[in-house]
Amino acid sequence: MEFRNLGELQDATSSVTQDVARLGFALLFVFGIFIYTGFHTQGVEGGYLLVAAAIIGGYMAMNIGANDVANNVGPAVGSKALTLVGALFIAAIFEGAGALIAGGDVVSTIKKGIINPDFISDADTFIWLMTAALLAGALWLNLATYIGAPVSTTHSIVGGVLGAGIAAGGFAVANWTQMGAIVASWVISPMLGGLIAALFLYFIKRTILYKEDRIAAAVRYVPILIGIMAWAFVTYLLLKGTKKIVKLDFTTALAIGGVSALVIYAFLIPLIKKAGAKLENHRDSVNRLFTVPLIFAAALLSFAHGANDVANAIGPLAAINDAIINHGIVKSASIPLWVMMIGAIGIAIGLLLYGPKLIRTVGNEITELDKTRAFCIALAAAITVIIASQLGLPVSSTHIAVGAVFGVGFLREYLKVSYASQLHQIIDDHAGIEREKLQKFLKNFQEASVEDMKLMLKQAKKNKEDVPLTKSERKRLKNVYKEELVKRASMKKIVAAWIITVPASALLAAFLFYTIRGLLI
Repeated sequence: MEFRNLGELQDATSSVTQDVARLGFALLFVFGIFIYTGFHTQGVEGGYLLVAAAIIGGYMAMNIGANDVANNVGPAVGSKALTLVGALFIAAIFEGAGALIAGGDVVSTIKKGIINPDFISDADTFIWLMTAALLAGALWLNLATYIGAPVSTTHSIVGGVLGAGIAAGGFAVANWTQMGAIVASWVISPMLGGLIAALFLYFIKRTILYKEDRIAAAVRYVPILIGIMAWAFVTYLLLKGTKKIVKLDFTTALAIGGVSALVIYAFLIPLIKKAGAKLENHRDSVNRLFTVPLIFAAALLSFAHGANDVANAIGPLAAINDAIINHGIVKSASIPLWVMMIGAIGIAIGLLLYGPKLIRTVGNEITELDKTRAFCIALAAAITVIIASQLGLPVSSTHIAVGAVFGVGFLREYLKVSYASQLHQIIDDHAGIEREKLQKFLKNFQEASVEDMKLMLKQAKKNKEDVPLTKSERKRLKNVYKEELVKRASMKKIVAAWIITVPASALLAAFLFYTIRGLLI
């Protein structure tokens, strides 16, 4: 007992030490922002506000890295296609590259057009509004990360701008039609992502995993699936990830994606055949074929996310910088390099210091993932964004990715209830005569009522020679229809956090706006 207590004490001490070290690195980054902007704003009227906004922007960027990036790499980590350390460094590099290369040089100051700047009386009020919105969004993301809930950073800043905007200009300032579309996206995003992911997973199960010769089926269909992923990701990157470098219409992006898919498909056919010749006819062998595509997916999703979502951290900061320098309210603001660097470096630091918690949540704590499931999630994320952008739906990449995780989990539950996947798994563990005996038994078991199932299992226990089930397999069959493959506690926590993100950040922003105005008037 003494050794056990000593071990627990050492673990607790180690955890505290790590927490202190992470906090120290985060504060060092914030201090660096303070020093740089302090020198940068010398002689600038209202420069102290810009220093404060820059620090808050850095804090927001770290929270985006800690919370939102998990959606891009979590499934790859959960499926063991990537180690946690590998995922952290890939995401940090590609998030930063996306922000710096494709983040753009101009950003909208009124996110999603949710408030009308004409109702804001002066530049000072606008600066206070943006500062309050940025801080509220960052604080809400921090809280969500602490409780382990992946939430939308876009919705966090939208709520902040809405709440501070109403506090500054009254309820008439808000674009309630646009807010209605954002609320609708809470339902549309996860459902669409979940449906697409589930459909792809079901296709893989029916065409590959449930076949007698899985490797032959994989050799035929895996190049097609990876080709579809190539089409989706090239189109996705052209429409969303590089739109601020080169702007293409949907048809052109789709055509370039299609050509890329055909080239990659042709290139993969001989490679997959060669790999398949060395693999055993087993589910794990099929999974291994999706490892490299998953690594590419994690990198490309991170690049696109950095290009798009860096605006959530630096948009309000760029707006404050422009308002202070030009003494006015603008609907779009230029992004100085130092502002972009705060966003890019902040996202990378937040990911490296605090990202593992949410990566584990997305990758392990919602449902069990293997490489085929993770592949379907990544593919669904890209396709859903493409569809939503063409329909003009203001979807959240977080809601899409997590919804896709829910989708594959609920599909697995459905298949478990129908017993198909469980029966195949048991059959795979046997060979020869035992397998032939079990196939007949399990076929009858699948068609039986719950009461008959219980009776069949009792008889199987007594008659092991005719029904060669192990004790663990009988227990598996007994409990299969009671099994929850999507953890309901995690689902409820995440959905609750999604629902309250906009109102929570809005209320917090309104409070912060009144506080800031009270201090500065």
